[in-house]
Order: sequence, then C-alpha cells, then structure tokens
Amino acid sequence: MQTNTFLDTILVVPGTAIEHGMDPRRRILVIEVATVMGLSLLLFFYGLGSFGLVGADEPRYAQVAREMLHNNDFVTPTLHGTPWLEKPALYYWRAAAAFRTFGDRDWAARLPSATFAAALVIIIYFHMRRFRPGAQFGAALITATCAAVIGFSRGASTDMQLAAPFAFAMLGWYAWFETGKKFWLFDLYFFLAVGTLAKGPVAPGLAFFIVLIFAGVRRDLKLLWKTVWLPGVLIYSVIVLPWYIAVQIANKDFFKVFFLEHNLERFATDLFQHKQPYWFYVPVVILSLLPWTVYAFAALSSAAKQTWRDWRSSFPGRVRESEQVGDSFPEFLVIWALFPILFFSLSQSKLPGYILPAIPPCTILTADYLHRRKRAATRIGLLLGHSMITALLTIAVLLVPHLVLDPKSVPPAGALIYASVVGVAVFCVIFFMVRRRGARMLLWTTIVPVAFGVFFLLHYAGRILGEAYSSRQVAEYVKKLESDKLQSRIRVVAVFDTRRDVEYGLGFYLDQRIERYERGEVPLGDHILVARAGEHDKIEQLIGPNRKFVSFGSPFPYSGNPQHLEVLWISSSGSLAR
Repeated sequence: MQTNTFLDTILVVPGTAIEHGMDPRRRILVIEVATVMGLSLLLFFYGLGSFGLVGADEPRYAQVAREMLHNNDFVTPTLHGTPWLEKPALYYWRAAAAFRTFGDRDWAARLPSATFAAALVIIIYFHMRRFRPGAQFGAALITATCAAVIGFSRGASTDMQLAAPFAFAMLGWYAWFETGKKFWLFDLYFFLAVGTLAKGPVAPGLAFFIVLIFAGVRRDLKLLWKTVWLPGVLIYSVIVLPWYIAVQIANKDFFKVFFLEHNLERFATDLFQHKQPYWFYVPVVILSLLPWTVYAFAALSSAAKQTWRDWRSSFPGRVRESEQVGDSFPEFLVIWALFPILFFSLSQSKLPGYILPAIPPCTILTADYLHRRKRAATRIGLLLGHSMITALLTIAVLLVPHLVLDPKSVPPAGALIYASVVGVAVFCVIFFMVRRRGARMLLWTTIVPVAFGVFFLLHYAGRILGEAYSSRQVAEYVKKLESDKLQSRIRVVAVFDTRRDVEYGLGFYLDQRIERYERGEVPLGDHILVARAGEHDKIEQLIGPNRKFVSFGSPFPYSGNPQHLEVLWISSSGSLAR
C-alpha cells in the first residue's frame, strides 16, 4: 500500500514513539484514524448547540423524545400528550438517552445524528481498508466533508438514523458477496433492523431492490436466494418485531397511521403537501455532494458506463469485460447510489433527506475512482470545476451573516471584497497545488476550506443563524417577560400568522402545547401571543371588541427582527391589569 508522505511530514514528530516504535503500516493507520476522528469531531460535534433547533421537525422530534423520557413510556411516542405515530422509535430512544445523560439541551437532541455520522465515516474507513486498501482515507474524508453528511449530522431528525445503518448493511452485503463468508450477512440483517426501527419498511425495501438490480446486471438472480440467511432473519425479527407489536397493541390505529398514511399514502399522494417536480432530486444531489460534486459525477458516469458494458457482456456468447475479484464494486455502488434517487423521484411527496442513503455510495465511489484513476484528479476540466465550486462555496459561507440578516440587499462592498479575495486564494491553492503536487494534495486543499467554513458558521455566524431560524430566543424572551413584567406563570401561549417551526419551537422550549389562532384556538383567558409583526387589526378581529392587548415588541430587540415577529399580551377582559 502506498504511504502518505504528506501525513508523515506534518504529523510525525521526530523522536516520538510513532517515529521509532511503530512499523510503517501501523504508523499510517494511527495517523489516518486520528485524522478522521479529529475531523469528525470538528465537522459533526463542534458547536452542536450554537443555535437552537430549527424547522418544524427538530423541535417536534426533540419534544417527543423528552415526553418519552418523562413518561417512562418507550413504546408509544407522544407529542404534548397525543400519540405521535409518524415515525418509529429509534431516534426518540437515542435522544431520550442523551437527555437523561446531559439534560434537555439542543446539542443533546442532535447527538443521535452526530454519533451516527461519525460512525459512518469510521466504518467506511475500515471497510475500505479491508476491501479496497489505499482508498480508505479518501473515502472517509470525502464522506465526512460532504455537504449532506455535515448538514444531516447536525439535525435532530430521523434521516441520519436511517442513512448510516443502511450504509453499514449494504457494505456488509457486498463484503459477503466478495468473500462468500456468511459472517458478513450479520451486518446486513442487523443494520437493516436498525434502519427499520429508524424509518420503517423503506430500509429492507431499498436493500431488496438494490440487490435485485445488481443480481440482474450480473445475470445471477440466485444471489437473492443466497442472501436469505435464517440466522439473519431471526436477528432481524428479534430486533424489529417487539416494538412494532407492542406499539400496535397499545395503539390500535398504528398500522393505519404509520404504514398506510405515512408510508403508502406519503409515497403515492401529496397528502402531506411535499409535492415537488420529478427533477427535484437533481439539484438536491448536486448540492448534497458539495464540494465533491464534479468528481462524484465523473465517478458515477464512469461506473455507470462500466455497469452497462458488463451487463451487455453478460449475454451468452460474449466475454465479460471485468472478471477480476472486486471489479463489480463500482457497479454495486452506482446501483446503490442511483436507485434511491430514482425511487423517490417517483414519489408524490419529496423532501431532501429522503435520498440521504444514496450519498455514502457516491462518496465511496468518488474515492475509489480517484484511487484507481489517479490522473483524474489532475485533469484540467475536473480540477477547474472542483476548484471553482470550492471557492464559490467558501465565498457563500463568508457572506452568510449578511445574506441571512438582509437577504434582499447586496452585502457591503468590504464584505464582498474580503470574501472574493479568500475565494480566489482557495481556488489558486487547490488548482495549482494539485497540478504541481498531484492527486495526494486534492484531499487536503479541499478539507481545509470546508473545515474553516464549518468553524466560521458555528463560531461567528451561529448567533445570527439562531436568531433568523430558531425559536430559542423567542422562548427566552417570553420567559423573561413572565418574570420581569407579567409576574405570573405563563399558562397559555399562542401563535398567529407564523411559520410552523415557530409553533413547534416554542412548544419544545416552553415544554407546552402552543395554541394557534388559525385553527380557531383563541384562548379565552389571559395569554401571550407570538404573531407576525404589524397584524394588530387582524388580532383585534379575532379576540373580539371586549378584549385588549398590549405589545411588548420584537423578541429580537438588537438584531433588526429577522423573523418579523411580535410578542403581545392578550387580556381575558377589557382590562390589562395583571
């Protein structure tokens, strides 16, 4: 295996045990693993609570996990006391365990995804080291620095709970295919069971069709039958069935709500209003693979062409072009990558996280492609595109604070000049270093700006992102009003004309159900109302002429009210006395 002299140069200190007390192979292993783990800590864990929970799903899932812990009921998920049967329980269990250990903190709610992302990178490293020595370091680092992996590793959601175990399962299946050792099928069945507890039947369903297509390409449908392993079926059943049976017994409508509505109807109809055009996942994949998009598409194209050639050569009377052990690995990866994208493109309900299981095979394929075709990294067209994308991504990250605070205006000239200079520097370093020093510099010249971008966003722009997208500061403002001005315990909080995530965010941070005026939930008693700023006329109509209100202004008094919200006190009568 080729050693990495650059790693040796920057990490091996003269006179240490690493220099004198280890053989070269072990020294490289220690350095690579330390680098992968250190980068994972930065990309997945640093600043995990820099800003509050965002969107509708993060605070909602975190609240379900908290109630599961407080109720000591680990069978039926509930949201403000009502059964919440949209998703299986894996995320809630893991988040509840984090809450029990660390408290009800934002970063604890995100730990399940961060830990699975770190495990994904480590498992990819060791799997590639075992089956594709030489490509393991690149596969781990490309996966870790991929935009989708970084993004979803920091979300309190179920997407990474499926994507990581699914990747372990598929890697285990291919290890069995290549070695013929049944031991590897344990990974397939065990981790598919974990995926089924994360998101349901989509995990074994995707795996079945990926293996079916791969077997079809190889003209060996017996692979499907050989994959059936009775100990594995038992393992899967023992892990999955207890919770599914228990939750069905406790909630008679679980089958209808979960299987029929949130699986079949979600796929076949626009029941949950996530309709997107059929080409929706094309830009999603392009953005998800940043900054490696150019090389990833080159790798996918190369593997797809090889898969087509191998399928044609599998006809009787034709000689197969790739008979060496392991030559089918790119074929397997391209099928694994493309099928989830094509499958969910047919769905009437589309969200970006649905295709997260397709991202690890893309990053692995990219690393395998760059390892097998080392000259590809220095090809002018690919290198230009990659350098340009990384530079533009760096510029965009530096301008995030300005774009978030005032998206309709042009950033200040000074900020534009500074970001542009940094972007040009990133472009020049990547392009000229890779052209001069070869493919070994591609990883390092790309990883540094990605790591810097994550650090910048969380260390310098975290507060701004939180004020723009999270309800944490709104809830803190409401609590401060309670103690400073209202001098009474908040019994009811309502929202009007706000995004859904404001409602769910306040629900988590105040640990109570939030009423919504639009649903006809106008409380009769005194209550706090969080509404879109400037809606006083509509509020008067909804509460009636005999009730009064007073505005306490913006919950963001020092940052220009990026969410355009206003906090009001609504009285139960014509008096504002409190």
